[in-house]
Amino acid sequence: MARELRGILSAMCTPFTTDGSRVDEDGLRDLVEGTIKAGVHGLIPCGSTGEFVALTTEERKRVTEIVAEQARGRVSVAPHVGSTSTAVAVDLARHAERAGADGVMAVNPYYEPMSLDEVYGYFKSLSDAVTIPIMVYNLPVATGMNLRPEFLARMAREIKNVKYVKDSSGDLSQVSELLYRYRQDVTVFNGWDTITFSGLALGSKGSVWGAANVMPGQCAELFNLIEAGRLADARALWERMWPVMQFLVTEGYVASVKAGATLIGFRVGGPRPPIRALSPQKTGELKSLLIKAGALKEVSPARS
Repeated sequence: MARELRGILSAMCTPFTTDGSRVDEDGLRDLVEGTIKAGVHGLIPCGSTGEFVALTTEERKRVTEIVAEQARGRVSVAPHVGSTSTAVAVDLARHAERAGADGVMAVNPYYEPMSLDEVYGYFKSLSDAVTIPIMVYNLPVATGMNLRPEFLARMAREIKNVKYVKDSSGDLSQVSELLYRYRQDVTVFNGWDTITFSGLALGSKGSVWGAANVMPGQCAELFNLIEAGRLADARALWERMWPVMQFLVTEGYVASVKAGATLIGFRVGGPRPPIRALSPQKTGELKSLLIKAGALKEVSPARS
């Protein structure tokens, strides 16, 4: 029986070799270990932060296998399997289930405009192909359509394995509607960095969060404090974290997350083209923010 998805689920980076030609499998295993040791509650490989659009189908399968194998059941694993092709998404979902995943996440098809009936059919096909839970990934900035709360709730009621939604609309009103009007239908995760505290404080079951590659301990602590009812402590922590979140969402998310993960000691390499690595100047700015947030220790210059 698949474990429940809850807490901070890291939208994992995909580490690449220096030339970007291959997945760095050792770097990926180290990222899994470091993320789990920091207290993060689950792992989502091959999502947007994982550069799935720059991965081949075989690379996506291999990354899923490594993450599930390295996690060894210690935390939940729910790979992203979304695609512009229903057949590819179904293939990836079946593979994830065979690899031992606790669930799968899927963005609705993008590029070609879709009707709601077509989106419904896509998720129904995914559900029919597996027995594990599905998290619907609502990402309007990438898909060109916002899946409204009433539609997400209807899919959860009518499609057997649709159990969760990751809402990355960045709209706190929409997150609130999902939580208060439709909480009996679907379990809600926030997916927009700068409103994470607000979403968790409102009662979200967790967050799918790329920042967990950059400051995993603080991300996990934020959830744990809120779950324990220590809102004042959580708010104080969030005040230190927020400048980093704002940087990530404004300076190029994948490049910023990879730069931050590298700064704290993970070997993730750079992004694959056409995305470019964060500039040295911006990396320096991010380093300063991480030091101020307590995610990175300032190293004193050596004395001569």
